[in-house]
Amino acid sequence: MIIFDIDKWHEIYFALRKNPWRTFFTAFGVFWGIFMLIIMMGAGEGLYNGASQDLGDMSTNSVFMWTQRTTMPYKGFPRGRFYQFNNDDTQAIKDNIAELEYIAPRLQGWSGEGTNNVVRGERTGGFQIQGDYPEINIIDPVNITRGRFINYNDINEKRKVAVIGIRIFDEMFNPDENPIGEYIQIQGVYFKVVGMFESKKGNQQATQENQAIFIPFTTLQKVYNYGNRVGWYSMTAKKDVPVSVLEEKAKELLRKRHSIHPDDKRAVGSFNMEKQWNKMTNLFKGIRGLVWIVGLGTLLAGVIGISNIMLIVVKERTKEIGIQRAIGAPPKIIITQIIVESVILTGFAGYFGLALGVGFLELINYVLTSSGGNSNMFANPEVDFGSAMWALGALVVSGMFAGLIPAWRAVSIKPIDALRDE
Repeated sequence: MIIFDIDKWHEIYFALRKNPWRTFFTAFGVFWGIFMLIIMMGAGEGLYNGASQDLGDMSTNSVFMWTQRTTMPYKGFPRGRFYQFNNDDTQAIKDNIAELEYIAPRLQGWSGEGTNNVVRGERTGGFQIQGDYPEINIIDPVNITRGRFINYNDINEKRKVAVIGIRIFDEMFNPDENPIGEYIQIQGVYFKVVGMFESKKGNQQATQENQAIFIPFTTLQKVYNYGNRVGWYSMTAKKDVPVSVLEEKAKELLRKRHSIHPDDKRAVGSFNMEKQWNKMTNLFKGIRGLVWIVGLGTLLAGVIGISNIMLIVVKERTKEIGIQRAIGAPPKIIITQIIVESVILTGFAGYFGLALGVGFLELINYVLTSSGGNSNMFANPEVDFGSAMWALGALVVSGMFAGLIPAWRAVSIKPIDALRDE
C-alpha cells in the first residue's frame, strides 16, 4: 500500500516540491477558506454570547405581567381605568392555572433616583428597593456571594431582613467588613443584612441589578403601607408547556377578576421571554447557516483550485505515468498516488488554517479578557470542537474528490501515447 511505501512518499514530496510557488498558492486557497470559516464561526458565537449574556441565567420559559390602563369600557367602568394586582390574584393564579410552575409577585419600593433612601452611619445612598419572594431567584437568579437569599420564613414572619447588591456593599461598608448581620436603614426602618449578591447579567443590566436591595415581599407591603398590592408578576411555565399558553390563561383570569373587557388586550401588559429568546436563537441559527454557506463556498473554491492544479501536474507528468504503466503499474496505484497528493495538499493546508483560526480567536478572547473590555454585542468568541473537526474532515474528503478527476485523466492515457508525449 502507498501508505507504507517510503519511495512513493518521496515521489509525492518531490512532485510537490518541484514547483514550490504553485504548491504554496494552491494550498493557500484551502488554508484561507478554512481560516475564514473558523473566524466567521467564532465571530458568530461571539455575537451570540454577547447578545445572550445580558440575560444571565434568566429562565427562558418565563413571562412578566403588569397592569396598564383599560382601553375599553366594561360593566359600567369607563375606558382609561387604572387597577392594581393584589394578593388574591396571586392565589387565584396558583389555584386555577395548571401550567404554572413558579410565580413571583414583585413590588418596587423606591427607585432611589434623586433621593437617598438608604442610611448606614454617616453614609447615605439612593438605591432600588425590591419586595420579592424566594422564587424570583429561580426565575431571574443572582449570584449569592455571601450569606443567603430571602426564604419563606422571612416571608411568613414578615422579617426585616435585606439582601444587598455588591454596589451597596461598596458604598455602605468598608472593604474588609463583613456585611452579614449588620443593619442598614431603609426609609427610616432598620433591616438586618442576611445576604449579598452580584448580578449574573452583563454590562448595563448588571450595573442596575447590583445596586438593588431585596427585602421580603410581605415585609415591604406591611412596613410601608402597601396593603395587599402587587406590582407585577414573574412566572414560568412547566416543562414542555409553551409560555404563551400560561400567558394567555393568566391574562384571561386577571381580566375576569378585575372586570376588564375580554377583548381588551392592552389592559394587562406582558413580556414573553420565550418569544424573544426564540427570535434571537432563530436569528443566530440563520447567521450560523450563512457562515457555513459562505465558508464552505470559499473552501470549495480552494478545492476546485487544487483539482485544476492537479490536472496540470498530471499533464506535466504524462511521460512519467506512461513509464509506470509500461512497466506494469496497475491503474489503482496511479489513482491512489494522485489522490494522496491532493489529500496531502488539502489536509495540511486545512490543518494550518484551522490551527491559526483557533489561535486567532483565542488571542482576541485573551485581549478582551485582559483589557477588561465589555461589549453588549460581542463576548468570548469560540468554535465548537466537533464543528471544527467536521469541517476539517469534510475538507479532507473534498481533497479526495478533488484528486479523482486528475487521477482518472492519468489512467485514461494509453501507455504508448504517454511515452510519446513531449
